[in-house]
Amino acid sequence: MRYWLFKSEPGCFSFQDLQNRPNATEQWDGVRNFQARNFLRDEIKSGDRVLFYHSSIPEPVVVGLCTVVREGYPDHTALDPTADHFDPKATTEKPIWYMVDVRADQPLPRQVPLALIKEHPQLQQMPLVNRSRLSVQPLTETDYQIIVALGGL
Repeated sequence: MRYWLFKSEPGCFSFQDLQNRPNATEQWDGVRNFQARNFLRDEIKSGDRVLFYHSSIPEPVVVGLCTVVREGYPDHTALDPTADHFDPKATTEKPIWYMVDVRADQPLPRQVPLALIKEHPQLQQMPLVNRSRLSVQPLTETDYQIIVALGGL
């Protein structure tokens, strides 16, 4: 099992939105960065654990816990000219972009703000702390456990 942090702008798709989906499950689509795509396509597996992070808000926070329930497959939104994440270079034969399905497991009793993560001495190596803009980031098991504990679990 591996650990990940997935970022989403709550105005576009929030943890509450995920919880409200059938079976609290949804595809994680629209990723348009090659490094993050490679994680989705090659490394993220069913059963991996995910921290759901609300980004691009005045105080970014980790808000909930998720599990990957389907590993990487072609992101069909890249093929749809009416979709926000359409990519005219993508084809069925050469999909370019990938997605996974995630299930919301539970919200954290206490949201964990980025400021608190940055202050924690054991979290200094996290991509998030080092200004990574990737929407999909790997975590160590220790990173994951510390943030879950900070969140009250």
